[in-house]
Amino acid sequence: MNALFKALSHPVRRRIIEMLRAGPMASGDIAAVFDMSWPTVTGHLNALKDAGLVSPEREGASIRYRLEISAVEEAMAFLMDIAGAGRNADKETTGS
Repeated sequence: MNALFKALSHPVRRRIIEMLRAGPMASGDIAAVFDMSWPTVTGHLNALKDAGLVSPEREGASIRYRLEISAVEEAMAFLMDIAGAGRNADKETTGS
């Protein structure tokens, strides 16, 4: 979970996640959006991959990245839990 939140701490990585919500993208298409070197973009993609947020798949000579929604759901569940989301609903259900 630490790698996941560390990966999400960088604005470029959050933007990549946002872009991948629309569907898989080639690494070159992702890199074209940013004004930074190819190795820097690759480093961001690797950080997202290491955190389990994206998965690469080879397509011919290029690599396409796909958002791994299960990792995002895990992070959301954790954040909702620490924020106490659902506590009022639990109290209403149990009558506490």
